[in-house]
Amino acid sequence: MNVLVYSGPEVLAPSVSHCITSLRILLVPNYAVQTVSRQSLASRAWLGSCALLVLPACKTAPADSGLGSMIEQYVHDGGKLLTIGANVKLQTRGVSSATGLQGRLSRMTLTESSAPLLFSDKISGSKVSVNFEGRSLENTQLAVVSSSNIRVGCMPLLGNFQGVSNTACGTMESIAHVVEDDSNASVAVVKLSHGNGSVVFSAVLADHPITEEPLLSRLASPPFSMSGTQLQAAEAERQQLFASILQALGLTLPEKTSTSLSPLPQFLTGNPSKPWIVDNALRALSIEPETLSNDKPVVSQDSNDTFQYHLASPDWKLLDQSRDEARRRMDPSSWNPKDVLVCRGGLLPSTRETPLFDVEKFYTELAVARRKGDRKDKEGSWGVGEALIYGEVVTSTQTMLDKNTHLLSSLPVPLVSIASHQLSGRGRGSNIWLSPSGCLQFSLLLRVSLSELPSSKLVFVQYLFGLAVVEACRDEAVLGEEGSRVRLKWPNDIYAMTSGGEKKKIGGILINTSFSSGKVEIVIGSGLNVFNPPPIQSLLQFVPSQTNLTLTMERTATIILTKFEELWETFLRHKGSFEPFLDLYYDRWLHSDQLVELTTVIPPQMVRIVGITGDHGLLRTMPERDGWTGNSGETYIDLQPDGNSFDLMAGLIKAKT
Repeated sequence: MNVLVYSGPEVLAPSVSHCITSLRILLVPNYAVQTVSRQSLASRAWLGSCALLVLPACKTAPADSGLGSMIEQYVHDGGKLLTIGANVKLQTRGVSSATGLQGRLSRMTLTESSAPLLFSDKISGSKVSVNFEGRSLENTQLAVVSSSNIRVGCMPLLGNFQGVSNTACGTMESIAHVVEDDSNASVAVVKLSHGNGSVVFSAVLADHPITEEPLLSRLASPPFSMSGTQLQAAEAERQQLFASILQALGLTLPEKTSTSLSPLPQFLTGNPSKPWIVDNALRALSIEPETLSNDKPVVSQDSNDTFQYHLASPDWKLLDQSRDEARRRMDPSSWNPKDVLVCRGGLLPSTRETPLFDVEKFYTELAVARRKGDRKDKEGSWGVGEALIYGEVVTSTQTMLDKNTHLLSSLPVPLVSIASHQLSGRGRGSNIWLSPSGCLQFSLLLRVSLSELPSSKLVFVQYLFGLAVVEACRDEAVLGEEGSRVRLKWPNDIYAMTSGGEKKKIGGILINTSFSSGKVEIVIGSGLNVFNPPPIQSLLQFVPSQTNLTLTMERTATIILTKFEELWETFLRHKGSFEPFLDLYYDRWLHSDQLVELTTVIPPQMVRIVGITGDHGLLRTMPERDGWTGNSGETYIDLQPDGNSFDLMAGLIKAKT
């Protein structure tokens, strides 16, 4: 999808380049950011592929009066519009915000007003008119602007709002304010819903970088005299503000990429409403919670790694030190010991500490998903996802749990380990699971008695988790109806059907098991492409252009885990039988009645896939009556998941090499 920036002659010269640069910093590779001329805009050819239209700061109103009518129509039909530095006026006819427009305006022709752009409601008579008569950028007032937890101290204020309340009202929603004397003096950014679409009006030049002209020289001189460090900090805040504006319009910002090429500390956390989870985990590892400190770690030597457990503190000094040291730890031989920051008492890292994954948001989304799924815990227990280890950069979530016997056998379950980047992720067999930015990757540790789950039924766990992933993609909070594109490929891959009919892999599942004392430890590894840009296929590319749906890593993870917990409970109640899930599994996989060539027999023959065996989860095939060999027998040929390779594209089942 395209984000189009208007570049007609009315636009102030520096505004287009600044706007393009800022948008690309925040949106590429999820969106293609490019300019659109007056002629191209008038042609309407852009309508079908435009995710957002941006009108940057203008010196005069657009000369073509027809553009306003077309833009209004575009928004009304579901489009998104951002205006920067425009003058906005709200006029009402005695309609109260409580009983009036209720945040939505219906379409009306522009002949009733001379404003270049008008959004109005015929019934109430309320109108929002937009004019683009900007001042010189060099003479703009510099204002302090706040939005949620973002505060920018030097934003150029070019436009103005008339009749727009300082607080949210029935017709508009305030996004940011100008601050004077530590109070919100006036609205700086406001959102209007109109028909099926929405508009954000920004009176401040949120797209203009603070570290470039015309702002740089003003801010580096008296009375501001900001240092280089202060300017960089202000620029980061300005980008956060602009990002919040784009998110308010429903755009999905790409996942950021870690700058570290060596492991960073991991966070051991628990649901803040159950602070005892973390202490339980520590005691299970033979660590008394009260003995932890933030200056002297508790060291634990395991079979594959050495871990240093530190008490996390709100100043997060250890994390900052580790980021500096990580730049010097490029040699894998220096990646031990591995640091774990233990978050006791409900303490959670903020997005400053974990910029690629919002741990607090994860728990909030998990609570929503569990309520929706009617998940309930037994006394003293917790659900899947409520005990979490998160690391921005790790070697491998799967290796950490599977290859460290003390962790594997001692950690309480269920426990999830999530990473934004893996340096040596594991795939099936000897394969390496690559983890580019935008991939959701995690491992789930479970422990169950063999009396509840016989060892012969463990093969079904990979099928069960795959089913949870595709069901999560169909959830209305992930892809909704578009989630039907996500399908299962036997035995453990997640594929997606593109609009062109191509089948592309977007994820995979890895299961490792270990037996001891009548129990089995199961480590389920999963990778799913959520935000990956093309040519890598990901869920983001299936989000409809005209939708308010916004994908997040946190929500996607929690819905997968909650879906799996529901399936897992049913699975255990039936002693590992896959029978309750067969109909749904066949409906979600790619292979019903598929004809393939079986090359593991001599001579090769054509077989038709008929299902999965109920005893050992083998792929059941039947020789094709009219196949190349002429075999008309009814004997089944059952194939093991680990002994064969299923080449979906070539229609082959062959011996794994």
